[in-house]
Amino acid sequence: MAENAGAEAAKPPSADVSAQAASADVSAQAVSADVNAEAVSADVNAEAALPGTIAEAAPGGANPQPGTQVPPPGGPGPAAPGIPGAAAGIPARPPAQAPAGPPPGWDPAAWQRYQTRQERKRSGAWSIAPLSWAVAARPAEAAPVSTAVLASALAAGLAAALFLGDGLGPGLLLVALPAMVAAYAAARTAGRTVRPWTAAWALGCVALLAVPALRDSGWPTTLALLGALLAGSLALHGSRTWQGTLLSPLGLVDGTVTGIRWTWAGLRSRSSGVDRGRWMPVIKAAGVAAVLLVLFGALFASADAAFADLLGDLVPDVSIGDGPVRLLLFLMAAVIALGLARTAAAPSRWDRIEVSAGKPRSRVEWALPLIVLNLLFAGFNAVQLAVLFGGYDKILRSTGLTYADYARQGFWQLLWATLLTLAVIALALRWAPRAGTADRRLVRAVLGTLCALTLVVVASALRRMDLYVDAFGLTRLRVSVAAMELWLGLVIALIMAAGMFGARWLPRAVVGSAAAAALAFGLMSPDGMVAEKNTERFRETGKIDLAYFRFLSADAVPALDRLPEPHRSCALRGINDELARAGEVPWYAMSLDEYRARKILNDRPVTAPYEVCHRLGGFASRSE
Repeated sequence: MAENAGAEAAKPPSADVSAQAASADVSAQAVSADVNAEAVSADVNAEAALPGTIAEAAPGGANPQPGTQVPPPGGPGPAAPGIPGAAAGIPARPPAQAPAGPPPGWDPAAWQRYQTRQERKRSGAWSIAPLSWAVAARPAEAAPVSTAVLASALAAGLAAALFLGDGLGPGLLLVALPAMVAAYAAARTAGRTVRPWTAAWALGCVALLAVPALRDSGWPTTLALLGALLAGSLALHGSRTWQGTLLSPLGLVDGTVTGIRWTWAGLRSRSSGVDRGRWMPVIKAAGVAAVLLVLFGALFASADAAFADLLGDLVPDVSIGDGPVRLLLFLMAAVIALGLARTAAAPSRWDRIEVSAGKPRSRVEWALPLIVLNLLFAGFNAVQLAVLFGGYDKILRSTGLTYADYARQGFWQLLWATLLTLAVIALALRWAPRAGTADRRLVRAVLGTLCALTLVVVASALRRMDLYVDAFGLTRLRVSVAAMELWLGLVIALIMAAGMFGARWLPRAVVGSAAAAALAFGLMSPDGMVAEKNTERFRETGKIDLAYFRFLSADAVPALDRLPEPHRSCALRGINDELARAGEVPWYAMSLDEYRARKILNDRPVTAPYEVCHRLGGFASRSE
């Protein structure tokens, strides 16, 4: 034994170093050939052959550890533990940098793809964003997935499989709440605290998700879901800047992808130390409870018809034919819940992305076009004020337009003028002079005047829409664009306030106003508003468009129910037929307005025959 040790010690270290170099050369040639053939099967093998990024094989044939540096072929370097060269005192070389160009034998395009892939892997972010963004917004290391997160994600998946197969309604909230619990549990495990803005975004998200439970119409529901997505992403990321606010929804997609890897790594780490004595009693108890519920629930349902009816209304009706769809809903909801939890544990830091400021212009170059634009706005607003205070007859005689045509002609142009003004303000702020106090005063004066004049344009547009509705009635499109014009006016007012008090809060205020507008739009029931306005117009003028009501949702039924017969039945015929085609809808997929509509139509059915409704224009073709 001692002799063998002495012989090993006497062996010259150069023999081992040469052997390592020869082995590295062979590996480099093999990997180079593989890459040129575009058949590289594993990044680890490629790393073990590239100079500057090589991870030396661990003793005993173990897999290489990422980040370990190995010398290029033919040169000395650090020796792994157990290699005699280390005992002989060969100095360790500092980690080598990646070469600027591809090594000999590498295809340049394949080399570039490889380097980009390795940089993305080191950044810890998915490839949905440019590489510079991914590196800047790289999230911190996430804490291991906890049992509470896994249980909440499982509950979200089960709720989706049971309650979303028949539609949205209250079932969406029943799915969203466990997912939010998973995100909260992951954030607490990672040491994140709830701040006021975070709580406000979370509450806004819950309120927006409640809109499908209240309203039957699809278009305010869609806006509410988009608003909930934006509010939820801000609650998880806590972004404050414009780039962070706008890119936060991308972080949810990134978190969904990385959440799968995060969960899998956590499950693998837990599997080695599972305490069966702790978990098996819980699993057995849950199984026994499920068996008892099914057994005695079936017995009680067969013994009492009232209880069977109540149980049938409460318990989702799941059939074998729905199995694939329910399974897909389960997987989607569970994966999304895990992605939310992963984002809450370690969100992408989008606020770290820096956007270079525009080159400031001189005062004359910057201010002259805007001053000319302000003069144009002032002239237009002067004409609008003159018309507003009694000049309609003169304007109509000179233009040859009718009262309604004048209103219809102007609204859309004024809406576009408002949108373009916001774009002009954004570009002007990017190139504004900012050398000193005088420049800041000039910017505030010019842009403040433009904002004030734009508010007058907004008021003029809304006035024209009011005239248009008086002449032709209210429709979905008209109420939508009027609501949008109101929100644009609010954004302009926020920009004016930011010019006076500072713009640090402006991104979150604009997004918050958008979420609040989507919530208000859903709560005020646009279809109900359309029906209410047209019902009042019928009482005053006797004019009504019965054909348009065929396309409204159940939200309009309470207002249309107040029409006299046969107009009532003709107005409700389309909605009644749509509800009849839908059949029985479970409670978790039925909105409050749909429940009310079904009750009204059951108590007072549609009675007018087809011929009468056809004579009244109930089936005429129309467009908005």
